[in-house]
Amino acid sequence: EVQLVESGGGLVQPGGSLRLSCAASGFSFSSSVMSWARQAPGKGLEWVSKIFSDGTTYYVNSVKGRFTISRDNAKNTVYLQMNSLKPEDTAVYYCAALGYRGQGTQVTVSS
Repeated sequence: EVQLVESGGGLVQPGGSLRLSCAASGFSFSSSVMSWARQAPGKGLEWVSKIFSDGTTYYVNSVKGRFTISRDNAKNTVYLQMNSLKPEDTAVYYCAALGYRGQGTQVTVSS
């Protein structure tokens, strides 16, 4: 059974940082593409970033230079380091792989 469990969300002021984690199990993590997506209030799901098994990364333009995706294959965990956060980054953030996604973690950027 594929399981994806996100953590690390919270309330942060504009300009602040958060690090999201996603613990994965039930599939071959090291050979899988891992992604982060988000859903802001009243909006659809937006893909944010992905990382391939060889470490190649991609980002949506709105987070380039601010967010960094990484993976630790020994821990079956993918991370999303989010810096210089903006109010428009407020959303539920989901970890995704193989057509599955986790339950999400709330990120709120507000003063």
